[in-house]
This record gives sequence, C-alpha cells and structure tokens, in this order.
Amino acid sequence: MKTPRRVGIHILVAVLTFSSAALLCSQNASGQPASPQKIKVLTLLGRPLQIVAAEKQGLFAKYGIEVETANKANSEELRSELAAGNGALAYLAVDNAVAMVELAHQDVIIVMGGEGSQNELVVQPEIKSIADLRGKTLIVDAANTAYALQLIKILKLHGLNAGDYTLKPVGSTPQRLIAMREHKEYAGAMLGPPSSIVAKSEGFVSLGSVQESIGSYQAAGYFAERQWAQGHRDTLANYLAAIIEAQRWLMDPANKQQVIDLMVKESHLAPDVAAENYEAVMTKPGGFERDARFDLEGFKNVLKLRAEVEGSWHGNPPPPDRYYDASYYNAALAKLKDSK
Repeated sequence: MKTPRRVGIHILVAVLTFSSAALLCSQNASGQPASPQKIKVLTLLGRPLQIVAAEKQGLFAKYGIEVETANKANSEELRSELAAGNGALAYLAVDNAVAMVELAHQDVIIVMGGEGSQNELVVQPEIKSIADLRGKTLIVDAANTAYALQLIKILKLHGLNAGDYTLKPVGSTPQRLIAMREHKEYAGAMLGPPSSIVAKSEGFVSLGSVQESIGSYQAAGYFAERQWAQGHRDTLANYLAAIIEAQRWLMDPANKQQVIDLMVKESHLAPDVAAENYEAVMTKPGGFERDARFDLEGFKNVLKLRAEVEGSWHGNPPPPDRYYDASYYNAALAKLKDSK
C-alpha cells in the first residue's frame, strides 16, 4: 500500500511528464523545429547584403533556420549546381530561372524578388557613342540570359544587330570590370552598382541605363527546384520571412550609416563609394524593392525581352505565373504578421 507521500510524488511526476509532453507538442505544432533547418543558398556576387543583415540581426535564428552560402563564378555554374541539387535556393537574376525551364528543361520556380536593375552600358574611355561599338568585342556573363539580353536590346535600339559586334562570356559583374581594365579590346559591358560607380570614377563612360532604355526590370530574386520548394514549404517561408525583415532593416533610413558600414566591410568598398552605392540601391528606381517584392511588371518586361531577343515562345511571352509562385512569399508575409 502506497503512503500519501509516495502517492503525492507519483502525481507530481505525472504532472511534470504531461507538461513536458504538452510543451513539446506545442513546439511541434507551432512549426518551429527543435533544431534549425539548414538551407544552402547559391549566389554569384558573394553573400547578398540581405543575408548579411539577417545574420547580424539574428533573424535566421528567430525563424529557426541555419543558412550556408556558396558563391559561384558565373551564372552557368550556378544554374548547373542548382540543377544537380548542390543548393536549395539561388539568388540571381530571375531570367536565369526562365532559362533553366526553357533551355535546360529544369522544373524550377521563382519564389520571391529582391532587386530591380540599375545596369548601365559602360564602355572604354575612347568610345563616344553606341555606334562606335560596331565591330567591337563586348563582354557578358552568359550570352543568352539576363543582362546580355539587356545589352543586345540596347544595341538594337541604336541600330546594331547580331554580327555587328562580338559577345564574349567572361563572368559576373566585378569580373567584367576587371577584364575591361586589363583588356582594352573589351569595348564595353553591362555593369551595375557598385561596379558601375567604381568604373565611372576610373574614367570609363556610361552610354545609358536599363531604366532609360528598357524600363522596369525584375533582376535578382530567389528561385528553387519546384519539388524542393513544395517539400520544404514551411522552411522556405521562414527563410523568406527572415530576408524580408532584413530588407526592411536595410532600407530603413534610420540604419543608413550601419548599412554603409556593412557595404564597406562585406564588399570591400571605399567609404565614399559605399555611400554612393547606398543612395543608388536603397533610394532610386531599379534598386532594392520594398519588402523584397517581386516586380510583376518588371518580370513581364524580362519575358518580353527574352521573346524579342532570343525568339522564345515564337515571340509571344507566356504569363508570369508559369515561372513565379506567389504563395511562398505570401506565406512569409503571414509569418511576419504572426511574429508581431
């Protein structure tokens, strides 16, 4: 026969056990795993500033995720790595996602935006007009995606067509600037900030911008293999929520000096270049989008450009939702509301 003291101890143990189990169930029900969910993000220009800010603000930990980045030399390598399953997400000009679907027949989906395009056609100092580019070599990342298509369109608007010039793949934006310094025969390239800012300070010349020549353009955004996104919907929404919150912090004028300091540290920019870069990407059209919004009209322009320049879809671009699924972004916004 149990004494009252032993009965009391058994009851206490039972209550504690039940409480612990209830707490564990509650944690599981909230969607927050006991250990961080890992995500590998493939990038082209080092760690995106949003990822740096999210780490600095502890946002990945807040949403129960752990992020690894892998920087690639060019967009072709990045697309190959994503297709091979060597990364979960890519942050790159989203025309690369369209190219993966249409050219490589990979089932990828764009899940969020991030940045527009502030690219400029930057040329060697002796080049005075776009007409002077006839017969010259122009350098690109890949000849049939994103910013190369911008370049071809701008040249076409000024009377230069295929065969009037040569396109040479070199690599990402910083690599193109380095190549133009070292090889004067490389007449020009599409460059965006901060590389375009540095180039102009060194005497290179801008012959016009995407904003002036083409209009709004959805540039960098996140995309993933559709199967991975569907199988990791909650983890993906958590990641996107952290990035949205980081982008809000970056674009808040109250944080201006901290953001400039991050640019100096992460991108190895001179303070004056970082300050000019901040003004460009945080306050002007074509820079960072509020809440990392996907620019639907800008993406329609991406598809229109591919249809015109590459002849895709017999010249008639398909609707954006063939490549963009807004449900992941909306789920991330809902998590932000819940976190408040």
